[in-house]
Amino acid sequence: MTTKGVNTRELVLETLLSIEKGESYSHRALSALLDKYQYLSKQERSFITRVTLGTLERRIELDYIIDFFSKVKVNKMKPVIRCILRMSLYQLKYMDSVPDSAVCNEAVKLAGKKGFGSLKGFVNGVLRSISRNLSEVSYPSEKESPIEAVSVRCSIPEWILGQWREDYGWEKAKSMAESFLNQDRTTIRVNTMLTDREKLMQDLNKQGIQTEEVVLRDYPDFKDALYIWEYDFLLKIKEFAEGQFYVQDVSSMLPAYLLAPQKGDFVVDVCAAPGGKSIHAAEMMQGRGVVEARDLTDYKVGLIEENITRARLQNVKAVKWDACILDESLVGKADGVLADLPCSGLGVLGKKPDIRYRMTRKQQEELSKLQRQMLSNAGQYVKPGGTLVYSTCTVNKLENEDNTAWFLENHREFSLMEQRQIFPGEGLGDGFYLAKMIRRL
Repeated sequence: MTTKGVNTRELVLETLLSIEKGESYSHRALSALLDKYQYLSKQERSFITRVTLGTLERRIELDYIIDFFSKVKVNKMKPVIRCILRMSLYQLKYMDSVPDSAVCNEAVKLAGKKGFGSLKGFVNGVLRSISRNLSEVSYPSEKESPIEAVSVRCSIPEWILGQWREDYGWEKAKSMAESFLNQDRTTIRVNTMLTDREKLMQDLNKQGIQTEEVVLRDYPDFKDALYIWEYDFLLKIKEFAEGQFYVQDVSSMLPAYLLAPQKGDFVVDVCAAPGGKSIHAAEMMQGRGVVEARDLTDYKVGLIEENITRARLQNVKAVKWDACILDESLVGKADGVLADLPCSGLGVLGKKPDIRYRMTRKQQEELSKLQRQMLSNAGQYVKPGGTLVYSTCTVNKLENEDNTAWFLENHREFSLMEQRQIFPGEGLGDGFYLAKMIRRL
């Protein structure tokens, strides 16, 4: 698949190599690639997206199948060859529209083009053998080895499944793993300062973009979200460029909703980038009061500022600040504080599939300590009668319920009003944790 000298399979390979080397996260690498090659056709960009994310999402299963057919095991292969085989196998197994012969031929060409001409025969032999005998692969038995079987079938590392089983039971662990394989539609939040849900739906529908209202059974008065699909390129949608909507998972909309800021409030978002929750809070305040959106680096502050500008809001300001450092000038000043803290990200594996291969239990433990430090600082900014919302986009008790319990034990001036673990596949979007706490008068 080539346009103007651009080989889409080569772009996929380069992106996968960059992600595997740890040079970039999948969502950033893919976004940058699609921005750079936005002149490609919708079909070509869809191909790039599907093969890149699909290869990452199914990597454990793909490696299992390759090892089933290859004498040289995946972990012994050169990175370029390993990535070529993975992305090619994904096309063979999950993309019926691509002829097997074309997949094999293009893989061989790629190996040669990347300087591995001596391995062209190996690549061809493995892929031809797989294409002829794919149905003969023997998978682990779920009855005999449940964790291994689900790990291979759903491409979730065994340690994560084991943690989920320990925290929530096996059936919940299994259903979460399976839910990440379902393709979700894009969720957007309506900027109610600029339009309303009905008008935005009409405007998008006129362009052939399909829309559907998001209905939250547990939060029936929340009516700012829509599903959209059948669109080409986000930046080409006029309403997005004009700030009439913000792309945000529905579960990620709930922290500001639970915070329920009022007109004239002073709200602090301690880890705000890219700014969705801060902007949501500012819109709920109808442009009045102040939302201070803070984050650690110039890059993240720049992302916040870009989104503030697009949303055309005057009551949000981006500030560079390390949430691990207490800002004495804010102590006891905020009506509301959002603490959506850095986490292991196990609730968003569907959108960021490479997280599952990067995260470790040790990193989780380090993050939990960091979260406690940040949460302790955030709590000090809340004035008596004010609200603190702690949230993460992960699913494990160490970073979620355990941290909330620790905070309440060490900050007895706070009372827990609501606590919820949203599991992937529940119909509320990504896996997400929320805790709403009030500082007593």
